[in-house]
Amino acid sequence: MHTTFQNLGLKQQVLQAIQELGFETPTPIQEKAIPYLLESRNDLVAFAQTGTGKTAAFGLPIIEQIDLANPKVQMLALCPTRELCLQISKELTNYAKYLTGLHVVSVYGGAEISKQITALKQGAHIVVGTPGRALDLINRGKLQIEHIRWLVLDEADEMLSMGFKDELDAILGSTPATKQTLLFSATMPEEMTAIAQKYMHHPAEISAGKKNIGAENVQHHFYLIHAKDKYLALKRVADYYPDIYGIVFCRTRVETKEIADKLMEDGYNADALHGDLSQAQRDYVMQRFRLKQIQILVATDVAARGLDVNNLSHVINYSLPDDPEVYIHRSGRTGRAGKSGISIILANMREKSKLSFIEKKISKRFEQKTVPTGREICEKQLFHMIDRIENIEIKDTQIEQYLPSIYARLSWMSREDLLQRFVSIEFNHFLSYYKNAPDLNAGVIPVREERQEKGKRAEPRASSVPFAKLFFNIGKKDQISAKHLIELINRHTKGKSVRIGRIELTRNFSLVEVEETYQDAVIQALKGAAYNGFPLEVRLDRKK
Repeated sequence: MHTTFQNLGLKQQVLQAIQELGFETPTPIQEKAIPYLLESRNDLVAFAQTGTGKTAAFGLPIIEQIDLANPKVQMLALCPTRELCLQISKELTNYAKYLTGLHVVSVYGGAEISKQITALKQGAHIVVGTPGRALDLINRGKLQIEHIRWLVLDEADEMLSMGFKDELDAILGSTPATKQTLLFSATMPEEMTAIAQKYMHHPAEISAGKKNIGAENVQHHFYLIHAKDKYLALKRVADYYPDIYGIVFCRTRVETKEIADKLMEDGYNADALHGDLSQAQRDYVMQRFRLKQIQILVATDVAARGLDVNNLSHVINYSLPDDPEVYIHRSGRTGRAGKSGISIILANMREKSKLSFIEKKISKRFEQKTVPTGREICEKQLFHMIDRIENIEIKDTQIEQYLPSIYARLSWMSREDLLQRFVSIEFNHFLSYYKNAPDLNAGVIPVREERQEKGKRAEPRASSVPFAKLFFNIGKKDQISAKHLIELINRHTKGKSVRIGRIELTRNFSLVEVEETYQDAVIQALKGAAYNGFPLEVRLDRKK
């Protein structure tokens, strides 16, 4: 049966509010969490990626259980950043539109504490705060949490990674044992497991997917390049996706500022978000990015926390994070709200070894892509411009007064001349920039002859010996090399002098030329064999 919000047991006042907000079908985490929180008082650990509707998942069932006649704080929600704090407060207020008298107050650092104290004195059923400011107000006696019924830790893994463990311990230790604790997170680091074990009582666990994995509708690509070419590769990726709307993640604020400045100097619609910005500057940049006045935002992980944008097309890892969980959060910023996205890693040769470690952590495979050539970029940009011309809205009334003069001025040109000149105005800089552009790819394994073990050599293609091409279902993603394939064949065909020709490695499979006389013998010898525990499939490749 198709699940609706009406099926989940919510009150009519709440249903009316969310219908006006455009809510139609609950997300997986909402479908699981809402009925649970309406029916149970037990603690809950919920795993869900950012952008999957977590606020509604805990907010909707709680706000309709708030005792409006009781003026004390009944729910405390903690989150990592000012931006997320404001966002959650706004959403909860919207959900409570028809619950007359329900008050939500947000408390966070970087703002005058006196105003927040005044708001708390006026009454708050729900307080949403960052751990530092919330603990400050608790210690001052201004935020009373000894009677709360619900404690929500939203993006708990982010709070821990930002160093809020001591604050969380202090706040959790001040709350009543009878409260219901709800922990929402995308990953489950060891520190968070320790907090759950210490402060939660036999929590139920629900998930919209698995913990510590990447979002389902995100493609994971990587480009292998030399370190010196990383910025050039970034520009090529940006040029290849003309409608890109994404975040480029850097390791340090210095690198962030440097890359953003370079992009802006080179004419890209970009800006930076890092720790050196004042709150006013940060708010200005984030607002411009949300309005798509900025196409590419270059940011550090800390600076990007709390930035809530649902329609990012790309996340680009300019610097690869040391912690796979950081990669999970980065990639989870695209592919949200049911849309697809692409997470890209620009990896130099020294970073290549980290990729397989991250793959195992997120249970996803990275697809190696080649850095686009100048020709590919020019073609992509050209047809993007043609699409814009085809789809542009023509405002007849505003331009008709100018048309007679334009027609007269251009009447001597043919249709072909006019099109060529028009396209060239927009396009010449790409053609000029990418003329004779070098190949930036590194570590691409060419098709070549390989030396065999035991003194054998790969047979040159010019040889008169006929070869057959065999398909192996293992490739570079399985850490296979030409040498490993030769060893594999030699090991299983002892006593036979099998000549091996060219070996072609791709990400997902390999093609190996063997002496035609022995093709069936090799296939038979490898039947039931395995490589690193992975069952082998070897067959004749019939593609010409």
